Amino acid sequence: MRRGTEKTAQASAAAEPVRPQLRVIARDQHGISRRNISNGALRVLYRLNEAGYEAFLVGGAVRDLLLGGHPKDFDIATNATPEQVRGLFRNCRLIGRRFRLAHVVFGQEIVEVATFRGIGEEGNADRHVVDGRIVRDNVYGTIEEDAIRRDFRVNALYYNIADFSVRDYVGGMADLEKKELHLIGEPEQRYREDPVRMLRAVRLAAKLGFRIDDSAERPFAKLGQLLCDAAPARLFDESLKLFLSGHGLASFRELDRSGLLQFVFPATATALRREHGAGFRNLVERGLANTDQRVQAGKSVTPAFLFALLLWGGVRERAERAIASGSDVLHAWSHAADAVIQEQTARVAIPRRFSLVMEEIWALQPRFEQRVKKRVMRLLGHPRFRAAYDFLVVRGEADPALAELARWWEQAQESDPADIGDMLAAPAPAAAEAPTSTAPRKRRRRRRRKPSGGSGSGDAPPASS
Repeated sequence: MRRGTEKTAQASAAAEPVRPQLRVIARDQHGISRRNISNGALRVLYRLNEAGYEAFLVGGAVRDLLLGGHPKDFDIATNATPEQVRGLFRNCRLIGRRFRLAHVVFGQEIVEVATFRGIGEEGNADRHVVDGRIVRDNVYGTIEEDAIRRDFRVNALYYNIADFSVRDYVGGMADLEKKELHLIGEPEQRYREDPVRMLRAVRLAAKLGFRIDDSAERPFAKLGQLLCDAAPARLFDESLKLFLSGHGLASFRELDRSGLLQFVFPATATALRREHGAGFRNLVERGLANTDQRVQAGKSVTPAFLFALLLWGGVRERAERAIASGSDVLHAWSHAADAVIQEQTARVAIPRRFSLVMEEIWALQPRFEQRVKKRVMRLLGHPRFRAAYDFLVVRGEADPALAELARWWEQAQESDPADIGDMLAAPAPAAAEAPTSTAPRKRRRRRRRKPSGGSGSGDAPPASS
């Protein structure tokens, strides 16, 4: 009965489509200037217009320009088909099967051009829906149909190159003024079409400082589980947009508040609920705040460090539990890292080139407390020392017990090797709640001396573990 009720509700929503109502905002009533639009996008807009086609800047670029921002990407909507667009631009290539698109390339800039989407019936050869999800959609239509096919009202604003006006068909301008996010159409149906729209809502709310409308957020509790069936590679891309675009901290808080964190990063959500969850939250938030600062300053960031932060709580808990049960320290950390990464990649496909770095960052954390000169020098020369040290610094910012240890290693990096011995002779900094402290230190085996005159008197000493 319940499934039948849901289908009836969806059919009812489909029977009452959104009716577009055009509002034209003239050039003197909005703040968009062509000086803030890329040269490549302007060239595409003008050439389409001169060839007799309708051409509009659309989506996030229009939204951000109206808010006074500076978009990096510019998307264009037109009534020209992808093949007609390619006929106008030699530097054009057609991509996509689910959505057929034209990419016009100007050096490092790619201008994406999409034909107005239409409202096709399910079963149409160009529109295919599986379990409510759109898996192919190449039905073309009018600009009005294109507007109601978009996800959020603030993303359905069109800048017309013909007269420099902005066209609003679904109330996007009112949402910009109210700083609210509304879905176009019936929310549950739209999320079933594409569950990743829930993450987009969170990302836009964090980026813009907007509030997600209750009607758009209410289905999260019921439909969040659909994210578990989304393509892991797509969720990886969406995770990078969430956390590595300069508003990672706000995205994390919004993701946690909305209840969607558990469906994308289950190990992180579980660690936040544990006894020491407050300390782990402090660590993640400080790390994300530092990442945001680097992005805003134009510095490089790596997904490996981000995911190492988000999954640290789960890895550490597993490793400490294994060590307390008597497992070897190195084996415990290796096994914990493998288990957590394997579970996470079932949801978010973290490429191996990043997961390997994550494992090294985690594995080096216990070694920061092994302050023996030979081991100190070896750790300073490790290829991943800097990434692991940066991770230790973030841990020290979140946990005062680790701050002194982080400062010691900062001094060690700046000291001559000859001075390391003097530093080690000084009183040791306060140790953190170290995972290694629960395991007995291995005793070095003493080699027997061979009889004098033997051929093996020149044996090398054993390598330290």
